[in-house]
Amino acid sequence: MPRYLNKHGDSPIIAYESGPTWILVRYQDGRVYRYTNASTGTTHVRAMKRLAEAGEGLSTYISQQVRERYQEKRDRACPERREG
Repeated sequence: MPRYLNKHGDSPIIAYESGPTWILVRYQDGRVYRYTNASTGTTHVRAMKRLAEAGEGLSTYISQQVRERYQEKRDRACPERREG
């Protein structure tokens, strides 16, 4: 999973990985969230990928735009799946 550049140095996000229709976001505390086209919409997934690659703004975007519309949440070893 590529490291998130965190250009401003204050993001809780440390890494991300993406595929054609999804993005995984890893936080400092070990949580990993999967956002998909189905759970958040294509526009949001594309925007999160751009921000992740740029290394800035991803945490703010998630908290303001997609919040808890993730497909899956992993607290280290225990995944939680959401329908949709």
